[in-house]
Amino acid sequence: MVDREPAWAKVNLYLHVTGRRPDGYHLLDSLVVFVGAQDMVEGEAAETLTLEISGPESDSLAAGNDNLVMRAAEALRSATGIRTGAALRLHKTLPVASGIGGGSADAAATLRLLNRLWGTGLSCAELCRIAGTLGADVPACVLSRPLRMTGIGEVLAPLDQIPPLHLVLVNPRLPVATPAVFARRLDSKAPFSEAAATPRLSSTAEFIADLGRSHNDLEAAAIQLEPVIGEVLSALRVLDNCRLARMSGSGATCFALFDNPGSASEAARLLQSNTDWWVWSGALA
Repeated sequence: MVDREPAWAKVNLYLHVTGRRPDGYHLLDSLVVFVGAQDMVEGEAAETLTLEISGPESDSLAAGNDNLVMRAAEALRSATGIRTGAALRLHKTLPVASGIGGGSADAAATLRLLNRLWGTGLSCAELCRIAGTLGADVPACVLSRPLRMTGIGEVLAPLDQIPPLHLVLVNPRLPVATPAVFARRLDSKAPFSEAAATPRLSSTAEFIADLGRSHNDLEAAAIQLEPVIGEVLSALRVLDNCRLARMSGSGATCFALFDNPGSASEAARLLQSNTDWWVWSGALA
């Protein structure tokens, strides 16, 4: 029997760089949410561990052992001693290296799916510990709920009752390497930021207003590397009823927040008809 698990896109509503550890890793403060845009991981019992990849955003991905789906499966086998195989399939609809956690979300979905398929019975906390060996943001993707991320991304504090958000995501079909963005910011000697105040959760309007007092500290560096990100942000900010536009993560995906689903859907339609960018509109997962 085939089992399926969605891999929801992660959006950094703000991202402050608050310091740098002696080992070179940057300390972060970020509020992340997960939206309906998703990849899909499928799996069924098999003697060996295999991976097939399909979907409109799959061309640049290889199904070898370096793929995060395969690495997640091997990490779960190593942690549990399971020697069972699985025939895994990844349907890729999220852009690659795009600042919305696509690969990390795929790895997290694989852990959740195989925990069921193999009957390993691990708790969410145990899955998060395994996820931490795969990448700093993979534990957040295991949880796939609104979170305050601190440390290097591994310290997670769930946020309840996020008000309804209506988003448009736009990627100019351009991969951006996270290390290169951090390196450019470091070269620019940009100052570190204070942690942001938690936005008010009582209404969407207050939530977005408070988000406006935060920022994404990687945005300037990413635009220096890939100026088209600035073009995307400019296009989003002039859309009718756009309340906030910002880059997610290390880019190149940017998001815009709207008051209602109709405004978000119309904005996405206009962008899709006038650009060749990847565009999605919808709500939180």
